[in-house]
Amino acid sequence: MKQVLIVGGGKGGTALFNLLQETRRMNIKAVVDLDLTAPAIQLAKNARIPVSANWKDWIFDDVDIILEATGVESVLDEIIDIRPRKTVVVPGSVANIISELLYEKEFLVEKVKSQANRLELILNHIHDGMIVIDKNEKVELLNKRAERILNKKENDYKGKHIYDLLPSSRLPNVLKAQRKELNQKTILDNGKKVISTRIPIISKTGDLVGAFAVFKDITEVVKLAEENTDLNEIKTMLEAIIKSSDEAISVVDEKGNGLIINPAYTRITGLTEEDVIGRPATVDIAEGESVHLKVLETRRAVRGVHMKVGPHNKEVIVNVAPIIVQGKIKGSVGVLHDVSEIQLLTKELKRARQIIRNLEARYTFDDIIGSSSEMKLALEQAKVGAKTPAIVLLRGESGTGKELFAHAIHNESDRKHNKFIRVNCAALSESLLESELFGYEEGAFTGAKTGGKKGFFEEANGGSIFLDEIGELSLTMQAKLLRVLQEREVVRVGGSTPISIDVRVIAATNVNLEKAIMNRSFREDLYYRLNKLPITVPAIKERLSDLPELIQHIIHKMNNEYGRNVGRISTKATEQLTKYHWPGNVRELENVVSRAMIFMDNTEEVLDVKHLPNMISNKQEDVSVSVTTDEDIMKLQDALDNYEKQYINMAFQRCNKNKTKTAKELQISVRNLYYKLDKYNLE
Repeated sequence: MKQVLIVGGGKGGTALFNLLQETRRMNIKAVVDLDLTAPAIQLAKNARIPVSANWKDWIFDDVDIILEATGVESVLDEIIDIRPRKTVVVPGSVANIISELLYEKEFLVEKVKSQANRLELILNHIHDGMIVIDKNEKVELLNKRAERILNKKENDYKGKHIYDLLPSSRLPNVLKAQRKELNQKTILDNGKKVISTRIPIISKTGDLVGAFAVFKDITEVVKLAEENTDLNEIKTMLEAIIKSSDEAISVVDEKGNGLIINPAYTRITGLTEEDVIGRPATVDIAEGESVHLKVLETRRAVRGVHMKVGPHNKEVIVNVAPIIVQGKIKGSVGVLHDVSEIQLLTKELKRARQIIRNLEARYTFDDIIGSSSEMKLALEQAKVGAKTPAIVLLRGESGTGKELFAHAIHNESDRKHNKFIRVNCAALSESLLESELFGYEEGAFTGAKTGGKKGFFEEANGGSIFLDEIGELSLTMQAKLLRVLQEREVVRVGGSTPISIDVRVIAATNVNLEKAIMNRSFREDLYYRLNKLPITVPAIKERLSDLPELIQHIIHKMNNEYGRNVGRISTKATEQLTKYHWPGNVRELENVVSRAMIFMDNTEEVLDVKHLPNMISNKQEDVSVSVTTDEDIMKLQDALDNYEKQYINMAFQRCNKNKTKTAKELQISVRNLYYKLDKYNLE
């Protein structure tokens, strides 16, 4: 296959590009033009063919033919002087001739197509059915209306005898008699009644060319008449449904004028039917743009638009969908939601979630993702621990999922029907933490509630309490917690009467407790009390085999939250994520994947490397300089030059020695790259 370089991206270059794209014997190596916005350059980019502003980058790169389409003689002369002997150079004059011929051909073809399309468009839009046959009684045309009446397709019968399409057809009789048959009532083979007119087609010279029939389905007319009798009843029923809805609804016609509103709409906006019906869709807008008009223009539904409506500037969220009948836009229907009501419901929902968050464990062992040996070991230990009343100590780096284990252990235990209380020991001050954990008596301190308050241990009686970040407790709080664990009773702040409790304790920390004991920041006796059943939750770097499964789980979760439709992650993106060290573990992984999904287009279904954050996707191969002995130590500038040489060479090789692409990747000018390549002798 011949390798072709096109020099010039204008009219001639574009014509040559289109011509070469249609042949299999030649391959376009690259397209070159000083103007990187030229038409041929854009076509090459769309076809993923390399482009450049300098033909000298490509002339020695296995090019068999150079098509010079700039029309500049100096460029042609320079190419001829520099090009290798084996390379054939075709001058711009030839390219221009080819261009003119191609454009003339395209113009004539488009003209013929336009006339044929116009005729076909007219025939397919007439309300009557039409059949055309040639003088040999074979079907030449069956328009769309005829297809619907006969319930047959033109492609199945074109070129076949008319009797194959319609055995009862009288068109052959019209051909033989060469006489018209006007307004003849006929019953078709499918039982439909039609009024048909049949006319022979005779040329100007008197030759018989064929015949055609035009027919109207009168059964459809009867059906329409029957349907019209119910039209008012249907309209009344539709209006009753809309007006009885608690959702605020407005309907406009294809011109954007108001058709219907309901009482809920009046209640939210303050506008009546007299204010809206027959008036433009913008009449109710106080702040924002008309969503109705946008939907009528784009024919696509729009959801979740914030705007203000009515004389009182009521803040609402609007969803609008087009009304399309048989492919034609007939109007749009909008539903308005009062933001204040939504905010109230959201507040109540958050409050309910907070209550549930404090009292229930949401996750089970089925929610913990991972099939690596390290994760399997942790899960087996947790399942064993769940069946015992022993204290469980969850250890591991931040973000590994220790809280999920705590939820699952509670839900697997015989206490699963009782409360599950979660406490972040690092989030509360020492004084506040004590009163929250152990409760307080009335008058214990300024602001104390009348009658006192139960602590978390009392609230969790019969259930489980999860003490997260337990390594952050002060020594004073450690001593008080140790007493509760030993005596199984609490004393409220400001009180003196012990209160017996039956609570399963699950603790978690990312602190090295052994080192903390040596530093005297953690009590050794509390350590032994907590460390009865230690479970280490592995970090991502210790279970990289679980990474694809974790990513897919996060994608599914984010799809539900963001309303996306991402199906999977590409292999290259997974490999890139595997190379990262993940100091934040699963929490950081979820952050990276969700951030990537946020910036994906709604139509994209595959998460790729380009969507990943820069800290992940721009991670290059390590280029290191090692020093083994004292004699190897060099000057700092020499070391920097050596590193720069290795790094540029690595990038040059990755870009297949394409200088323009390499310069772009390194974010330096091509001229600077030439200098560096020459300096380090890398060519």
